[in-house]
Amino acid sequence: MARLLQNTAQQLSTASRTHKEKQMDRPTKVIVDCSTGIQEVIELTDEEIAQMEVDQANAEADRAAREAEAEAKAAARASATAKLAALGLTAEEVSSLL
Repeated sequence: MARLLQNTAQQLSTASRTHKEKQMDRPTKVIVDCSTGIQEVIELTDEEIAQMEVDQANAEADRAAREAEAEAKAAARASATAKLAALGLTAEEVSSLL
């Protein structure tokens, strides 16, 4: 009898863990009722998940564009510095111009 209870407890624990793991597979949102403090965790709909993925892709594209712009600006500054130095300007003169 004790063995049966132990096996049943293990099965329930595994089932509970599996249920929790399944819940974690889908993104969720938390809705808080500020007047009562009650929090409700709700799974995102397919449309919300699709929008989240679009937003993430757009954010990554924006980050890459800003990074490329910063690299281009740094390259242009280095090129200008080298050209001015080739004309015989000192480092102090070049820095005052840029």
